[in-house]
Amino acid sequence: MQMQPLADAIRPQTLDEVAGQKHLLGPGAMLRRIIESGTATNLIFYGPSGTGKTTVAGIIAKQTNKTLYHLNATTASLQDVKNIMADVGTMVAPNGALLYLDEIQYFNKKQQQSLLEYMENGKITLVASTTENPYFYVYNALLSRSTVFEFKPLTAEETVPAVERALGIVQEQSVLPLSWEEEVPLTIATGCGGDVRKAVNAVELLSRAAKPVAGRLLLTTEDASQIAQHSAMRYDREGDDHYDLLSALQKSIRGSDPDAAVYYLGRLLVAGDLLSPCRRLLVIASEDIGLAYPQAMAITKACVDAAVQLGLPEARLPLAEAAVLLATAPKSNSAHNAIIAAMQDIERGRVGDIPRHLKNVHADSAGSEKPQAYKYPHVYPKHYVKQRYLPESLGDTTYYEYADNKTEQAAKHYWDLIKGGGE
Repeated sequence: MQMQPLADAIRPQTLDEVAGQKHLLGPGAMLRRIIESGTATNLIFYGPSGTGKTTVAGIIAKQTNKTLYHLNATTASLQDVKNIMADVGTMVAPNGALLYLDEIQYFNKKQQQSLLEYMENGKITLVASTTENPYFYVYNALLSRSTVFEFKPLTAEETVPAVERALGIVQEQSVLPLSWEEEVPLTIATGCGGDVRKAVNAVELLSRAAKPVAGRLLLTTEDASQIAQHSAMRYDREGDDHYDLLSALQKSIRGSDPDAAVYYLGRLLVAGDLLSPCRRLLVIASEDIGLAYPQAMAITKACVDAAVQLGLPEARLPLAEAAVLLATAPKSNSAHNAIIAAMQDIERGRVGDIPRHLKNVHADSAGSEKPQAYKYPHVYPKHYVKQRYLPESLGDTTYYEYADNKTEQAAKHYWDLIKGGGE
């Protein structure tokens, strides 16, 4: 008889058995109250892997007596959702369906929108999960119809009970007598960084690697430490390590160090993070390279699109290309500085009236057009004519300053010649 996978064998069946997440599942916590009410509601869970999102979805299905369906957005299609809908109301799913959609950020806008019809007619209860911030990756209409809950990474102490349960099951299943050194549970829990799934897998690997001595198996702290090292690169995507790595990536590119850039990019990718560095590279192309090399944005966007389509591990190739390109490109933050300065003025209340000649053409009460003083630049020499564009109250405020790179200096020289000639 085939043994049940260890991760399934220790999976909690009640809310009290779930490791950590006391802010969500402790006595009186909001998510616990929702679940215990037995009322099905659309939910979005976000947080690192191995923190209980899938487990809680299963408990919700059991509590609401709905049939649980599990799809992963990286491989699922709308046809899969339609197939689930065909089961609703039949003997397969007589009380309705609870769809657990993992990695919802990989569903595009159209795919996410298509879920709304099923959610609104009550045929499906959606519990979606993501390791990314849902406010960036989940369609607004879905967010407005769901309640969002953040699952936080577990501490080593919160992970230890799950490790001990896994060790107990391995001990029961072992043909030879099996024991472990006292520090083994904490060593595994610490090395796996709060990811219960990784911790359980580490227990399984450790038990298989154990060598029999005098007819017994002993799991040692040293072996546990070595196995835990395979999880050392994992980090909390909502925590300090995550943002420190993204910050180091951007500052290395800004500092024109391609070696450091690919190193920090590599650390993000080894940790399994794809979307965050993609977004950050696009930001860098605008904020730090900007007008010094305007083509950088288009090239970076192409690399990012290719990376998302390829997925890991191949995504490392176009992303490395983008990182090196940006690190070795000339730099300018002039456009970034300009929009920041303009928005600061607006936030301080410097909002003057738009010059009348720039406003849209309106009709007066008699139906005739009000006279406009707008001068159409394209009918003037060099496609330029001097006229006021900023509100009068802003005077001659300057937001954009040409940077000292070849592209912007060429543009400055061009406009100095034209504007210096008057009308």
